[in-house]
Amino acid sequence: MLNKVLILACSLLMFCGAWLITARIMISRTSRGRTYSDVSLIPHRRVGVVLGCPKRVYGGWSNPFFENRIDAAAELYHLGKVDFLIVSGDHHVPGYDEPTDMKNALLEKAVPTDRIYLDYAGFRTLDSVVRAKEIFDQDNITIISQNFQNQRAIFLAQHHGIDAIGFDAPDVARRYALKTLVREQFAKVKAVLDVYVFHKRPHLLGQKIPVAHGCPERLPAGMHFP
Repeated sequence: MLNKVLILACSLLMFCGAWLITARIMISRTSRGRTYSDVSLIPHRRVGVVLGCPKRVYGGWSNPFFENRIDAAAELYHLGKVDFLIVSGDHHVPGYDEPTDMKNALLEKAVPTDRIYLDYAGFRTLDSVVRAKEIFDQDNITIISQNFQNQRAIFLAQHHGIDAIGFDAPDVARRYALKTLVREQFAKVKAVLDVYVFHKRPHLLGQKIPVAHGCPERLPAGMHFP
């Protein structure tokens, strides 16, 4: 009996390991040559999409992932590598508002308010990427996040008819990012399953808000807060 349990456990571990390796290879291949860390080398794209994360971490400390993404987005704008920014994050409950936090941080770095569009329904990477096309009418974008998320976002974009490149914000010291990096390995598996097995769509869509052709702060249709 014990031997059967051990064999089953080993088989399960091998199965999970195979999925982790396969997903990592697929996403790496799809995104190869499409991410940049040198602002002087990245080509101009009209719109950049900044992927959301909390402004602060547990204990109230500033989140270095957030700070680095904002710095990267502001740098791209001021050097003329993007003309508009969509800040896409989670705002499913009152009092937690990633897009507004990102906008305010960009305003502090002298990015004009009329160049910032808020996507309040970027609940996860897939939502942010697909909504850039379905809501904001963009199929040629620069995604702004850390490299690990940019790779996954580009993979998702490619499979939804979006021509995406990524600008890699500086990474965070591994000792502060270990939990995020471990979680990312499983997020890659989920991204592959969402594309090829589950055919996932964003949680929420709504009426189009084409960039530079409407009010940048308008809430997407269907968003209701108590």
